[in-house]
Amino acid sequence: MTVLVVGASGATGSQLVEQLLIQKNKVKVIVRSPERLPDSWKNNDDLQIITASVLDLSDAEMRTMVTDCDAIASCLGHNLTFKGIYGKPRRLVTDATSRLCNAIIANTSKSKTKFVLMNTTGNRNRDLKEPISFAQKCVIGLLRLLLPPHVDNEKAADYLRTEIGQNNTSIEWVAVRPDGLINDEEVSDYEIHKSPTRSAIFNAGKVSRINVGHFMASLINDDHLWGKWKGQMPVIYSSSI
Repeated sequence: MTVLVVGASGATGSQLVEQLLIQKNKVKVIVRSPERLPDSWKNNDDLQIITASVLDLSDAEMRTMVTDCDAIASCLGHNLTFKGIYGKPRRLVTDATSRLCNAIIANTSKSKTKFVLMNTTGNRNRDLKEPISFAQKCVIGLLRLLLPPHVDNEKAADYLRTEIGQNNTSIEWVAVRPDGLINDEEVSDYEIHKSPTRSAIFNAGKVSRINVGHFMASLINDDHLWGKWKGQMPVIYSSSI
């Protein structure tokens, strides 16, 4: 399969790329600073590095980027700096998601393209009316007011739920919701749930970035796993933490 990854230079995106390569995929990445990428990527014939900012691409360039892709994965996020949180683009994840999906649709491919979005447990799946406590509702309300990246994550998932939906002729999607992200060197056992089993605010779990990358890559490559989770927002926790 050929997979396009945006956000590939980030801590989780880089783990996804490694897992896709391990699972024998052809991978294309769009990055602004290729000099920061591992040398092993630059010398890998199965990896194509495209130097660009994803939102600066024209519609025509975007269509060209996705035309031969069986799947697209987004690990985009905002840098945890003042500029990254409060500066532009405030809708990085949402705008990239909508523009990539529009490019897929414009290409009118005969087969459906898989779209995997990395999201967060702080965002509810409103298709399931997931219950949360009053206290958590209050905190989430403050996050919406004070942290633009949280709203961006919500709107990106809402775009897939409401605009792409469950019966799109060009796109199938999964929005993966990791809980507290940590670093680990090896894939370990992890659990997948339809909804959070603990409070993302007051009793957050943990999941390694490499486990998130492994699950996202497995979704793309395993049709049975994809069939189980398509159109949903699964939550991932590492089992041993």
